[in-house]
Amino acid sequence: MTSTRLVIDHRIDLPRHPEKARRPDNPIQRKPAWIRVKAPNQPVYHETHALMRENRLTTVCEEAACPNIGECWSRRHATMMIMGDTCTRACSFCNVRTGMPEALDAGEPDRVADAVAKLGLRHVVITSVDRDDLADGGAGHFAAVIRAIRAAAPGTTIEVLTPDFLRKPGAMEVVAEARPDVFNHNLETVPRLYPSIRPGARYYQSLRLLDQVKRHDPTIFTKSGLMVGLGEAKPEILQVMDDLRIADVDFLTIGQYLQPTVKHAAVADFITPEAFAEYASLARARGFLLVSATPLTRSSYHADEDFARLQAARAAR
Repeated sequence: MTSTRLVIDHRIDLPRHPEKARRPDNPIQRKPAWIRVKAPNQPVYHETHALMRENRLTTVCEEAACPNIGECWSRRHATMMIMGDTCTRACSFCNVRTGMPEALDAGEPDRVADAVAKLGLRHVVITSVDRDDLADGGAGHFAAVIRAIRAAAPGTTIEVLTPDFLRKPGAMEVVAEARPDVFNHNLETVPRLYPSIRPGARYYQSLRLLDQVKRHDPTIFTKSGLMVGLGEAKPEILQVMDDLRIADVDFLTIGQYLQPTVKHAAVADFITPEAFAEYASLARARGFLLVSATPLTRSSYHADEDFARLQAARAAR
């Protein structure tokens, strides 16, 4: 017990984003009224929090400082983040801790499955940090989590939000063959901004991953997300939409980028709700089965209702 406490204390003392420490500060702008949220205070929120701690689970809701955590956890919806809380990438938009991760926890798949069963989830989203240190990028661990959930909660549909598996041949196939209901990978931003916003990734690798999933198993829904407000231009967003449709992606999410700290990329613009509505209309016209585009949209926001809508849209088509 003592040694565990020492390890935890040591990690708390470590800087969360050591690679950003010497960057100049970007002052955080005041948020407009349309993206302010209430502090969580519902009893179910605290029950969900307690269950995450009881099962020693990490959530992207907490690690990425999601503005929707109060609403989602009050409805017993939590997005599990597997393979630790430390990412091997250093994206300038992301609040997840960066550095060298610890070894994989073999007991994690069963703990995730137990939490899903206890929460009684109809639909669950499983995401992860990037694990470039692993030979398969963590694909085998994703598959183990999917299998554990199928065993513990067979009525729950499963959505995975994976890394890009850059230079990890065969990783996509390992995850796809575990048969998630939705395979999500976020492009995040337009190609021009990758060097500054997502420097460890490659736009066309991310696009290729989504295309390969659909070719491997056309029955799996594919999904991707974009942030806006980073300085992108409207024609660039429309080109990304076209690229995603060529890859036969089913579901597109678009949300406002919010700056986590003064060391992260600055918000260039707060996009208005009217502009989001226009993006949604333009995306639907391109043939996506489903589009969610609002200032507070995030990849797993309302994911359970969205999955039902996806199924209905496919059936109608």
